[in-house]
Amino acid sequence: MQVFVLIFNARTENEGIHTLRVGDRNAVLMFEEEDDALRFAGLLEAQDFPEASVEAFEQTEIEEFCEGAGYEAKLIPTGTLLMPPEQNVDQTDWNPNATPEQRAEAEQKAKDISDAELDRIRQQLEKLL
Repeated sequence: MQVFVLIFNARTENEGIHTLRVGDRNAVLMFEEEDDALRFAGLLEAQDFPEASVEAFEQTEIEEFCEGAGYEAKLIPTGTLLMPPEQNVDQTDWNPNATPEQRAEAEQKAKDISDAELDRIRQQLEKLL
């Protein structure tokens, strides 16, 4: 099955995939419907995120990537109106101009979001199941 994910700097050496921090792990959102992914990307841009490309992948490919990277993969069913968190991490794991060494360091320093925001995201993701 084909799913849609949000990619920053698509098709460059410095690609980054959008994730949500859930507890101590990152979750990659896999949208069943391209329009839902586009809507979510637009909502992120409204929060001053860089422009994201919506890219199609095989679901198994994203799941394998997540397993190898220590991420969770969350399938977002068609028609789900998913809202980005009201509070974002202070520093993202991805910097469009970062060197590989800087990206590794940023991953180590990523900050957790507040417990209340985490609970809100957890509840929203649980409703998807």
